[in-house]
Amino acid sequence: MSSLTNTILEDMKTAMRERNKAALNVLRALKTAITNAAIEKSGAGTELPDNEVINIIRKQIKQRQDSIEQFENAGRAELAETEKEEIIVLETYLPAAMSQEEIEAAVDAAIAESAAESRKDIGKVMNILQEKTGGRADGKTLSQAVMKRLS
Repeated sequence: MSSLTNTILEDMKTAMRERNKAALNVLRALKTAITNAAIEKSGAGTELPDNEVINIIRKQIKQRQDSIEQFENAGRAELAETEKEEIIVLETYLPAAMSQEEIEAAVDAAIAESAAESRKDIGKVMNILQEKTGGRADGKTLSQAVMKRLS
């Protein structure tokens, strides 16, 4: 089992012992998402590497951000607040985010490595970038930086 998955399971046990319902619910949902992704990938009993677990965590955060927007538009501030608390729990499992300078340097290096010259080459650059950043930067942020450089 990956070290990140082990950490999540241990934290889930701790949340059970402490009767921390908010954290427990988030961690159970995350564990389910990880298990489902592993089953989709290669069947039951498959273990995902940390980088794939990080991608699942990012998806979970994105889902909650979408929910917050919908709850706020519907005037349900209490539900939006619950989602915000869940995001805080999920973010503890993400690696430290890259600074803007680090992102720009990584984009420049990926463009040079792929010999990209125009927007047609964004896919090549993004593949290299996602491999090098290891989940430390959001895909949307990376793609915006690449498009800015290649335009």
